[in-house]
Amino acid sequence: MKAMLWLALQSAWNRRHTLGLTLVALSLSVAMLLGVERARDAAKQGFEQSIAGTDLIVGARGSPLQLLLYSVFRLGEASHDMSWNSFQRLRDDPAMAWVIPLTLGDSHQGFPVLGTNQDYFEHLHYGDQRPLVLASGRRFEQLFEVVIGAEVARQLGYKLGDKLALSHGQGPEALASHEDLPFEVVGVLARTGTPVDRTLHVSLQALEAIHLGWQGGAPLPGLSIPARFVQKFDLQPKRVTAALVGLENRAGVFRLQRALHQYPDEALQAVLPGVALDQLWNMLGVVEQTLAGVSLLVLAMGLSTMVAIVWAGLGERRRELAILRSVGAGRRHIVALLALEGLLLSLAGALLGYLMLGLAAQAAASWTQAELGLTLPAWGSPASELKLLAGVLLAGLCASLLPAWRAARLTLSDGLMPRL
Repeated sequence: MKAMLWLALQSAWNRRHTLGLTLVALSLSVAMLLGVERARDAAKQGFEQSIAGTDLIVGARGSPLQLLLYSVFRLGEASHDMSWNSFQRLRDDPAMAWVIPLTLGDSHQGFPVLGTNQDYFEHLHYGDQRPLVLASGRRFEQLFEVVIGAEVARQLGYKLGDKLALSHGQGPEALASHEDLPFEVVGVLARTGTPVDRTLHVSLQALEAIHLGWQGGAPLPGLSIPARFVQKFDLQPKRVTAALVGLENRAGVFRLQRALHQYPDEALQAVLPGVALDQLWNMLGVVEQTLAGVSLLVLAMGLSTMVAIVWAGLGERRRELAILRSVGAGRRHIVALLALEGLLLSLAGALLGYLMLGLAAQAAASWTQAELGLTLPAWGSPASELKLLAGVLLAGLCASLLPAWRAARLTLSDGLMPRL
């Protein structure tokens, strides 16, 4: 076996320039195949981590998936609001352990602004029930104070004490600026790997304050209320986007969901986060299958390239194979030699692809977190990826059997007879 391995390595080294191209193709296909799997797992894990411990999401009746995406992940179109009276009745229900109000609609340089209260910092958890932690500063206490996420601080370079102005509307194309009522950064949250990192947090009263003198989504001409007079107005919220609910007893979640769907004063819906996420994965199933299919196609092309190169190289290796036959190597030895070469090439491609993906994930970690909101692991779970790598090795071994079978059919005279 050692002699066979030595022969396979020597033969591969002699054809290193040709096999190098095959190795690159195999490694890229393996990296793409593993990358798709990691991206899918990271997306699912990130979505699930963002709503850990939340039993229900309550909002105005409409699309459950839209309510989940907009209120929790700040994605998609704005959903309808629910009234403050309905929120208060929900909060005062004895079945509730906690209720967190959420109000969206404003932004700052493309980052969403969330209006909430202190219950947000007390009860919102992510991951394996980890609470929100301040990396520096404190929570907002005064009217025009803001607590920013880690990614907001990193990208915009904000630090404690800096001033910023919010904009009306979402995204980079915000409609108008509230620059006459600036906010002071008083806290920066530690990184969570969730949409919290890309969010600016203010009080519900602050959102009401900056919209005094506004009507129909635009400021009234000539009307500007100075900050020192704002607190003289009634800043009680009128409506909220949604509410995150934690129950005292989770066994009653379905009963409460039915009750909220039949709420007499307003058309409400209560969304089970897990059920809504299942709907999302079902919708994205076609995309996942397409990406997996493309990855497998790239892998098949890499293996086909390996077969074609080895097959084409049999003509150059006729004399080498004939010499092996002349010293006593049988057909099974020839098959074993070429199969071993294919297996070694597949192993090298799998390891190189795994290493390339790990280095690329490390290099692009900050970009994927900032732009995609994904935390891609540099080195994936060995248990889940071992099956894929084993499949690549098996496919490489099977692909090498075709040129091995062709080589075994060559006779001794085929190798020693000169070609004209």
